[in-house]
Amino acid sequence: MSPAVRDIFADWSPSWFLSATILVIAATYIRGWFAIRRTRLVLFPDWRLISFLLGLLVLWLAIDSPLDGFADVLLSAHMVQHLLLMSVVPPLVLLGAPVVPILRGLPRSFTRVFLGPLFRWQPLLQIGRFLTKPVVAWLAMNLSFVLWHTPRAYDFALWNESWHRVEHICFLTASLLFWWPAIQPWPAKKHDYGWGMLLYLLSADFTNTGLSAFLAFCDRPVYSYYLVNPNPFQVNPLSDQILGAALMWVVGSVVFLVPAVVITMRLLQRTGAASATRVRA
Repeated sequence: MSPAVRDIFADWSPSWFLSATILVIAATYIRGWFAIRRTRLVLFPDWRLISFLLGLLVLWLAIDSPLDGFADVLLSAHMVQHLLLMSVVPPLVLLGAPVVPILRGLPRSFTRVFLGPLFRWQPLLQIGRFLTKPVVAWLAMNLSFVLWHTPRAYDFALWNESWHRVEHICFLTASLLFWWPAIQPWPAKKHDYGWGMLLYLLSADFTNTGLSAFLAFCDRPVYSYYLVNPNPFQVNPLSDQILGAALMWVVGSVVFLVPAVVITMRLLQRTGAASATRVRA
């Protein structure tokens, strides 16, 4: 192990509050998952539990593991951290259909007295419906992605730890909103977006590709933070930037394109089945 790696692990100081919060959420979901399986076994197969818990694990790895130390000195590691927060954690968590299991996992008195009236409050329901509209969710995620990667905002977040946490919260929250219309986790009302969902995903990939291409083909380091604070691994800042851009480009595109391919196949099958029915009629 190199001295630079040893130093990062030596300086690693996990947030026990964050780790405990993630464990409590996991335990609550597990309790509710077992409870709801008694009546809705088909809706909650094992893979939903695995997906949700894996999402929480990746969340911890992204912001509370030694990866956070590497992200402070390497742009490429920082981009991996952003990818995990925006492209891995949200779909995994939402595929676990977490709303009802978490509610069932909480003490019944707490749910009935506090959360029940809150979730029936019409202004809150209207806000939720507004934020999960595809146009709003798309803008929230892509604007958050682009604005936080502008040089001034990016450097500011790295110089100010509190704002760095705000950046992570923005990424995670906006990405949860973005993936909500695509996954529509039960018991959310199902909407048939048809080919519009394909445009939704591909246009988001276009944004990711544009930023990645700019960072990859720019002939100079974009973020001054890495020039003022040379990394202990002696990696050239421009080479580190190109590597980070390549990771964001390839992995980020795969995350958008895989569900886009699945949706396309389903829509083509549905169109073919409808055509066959008309022919038989």
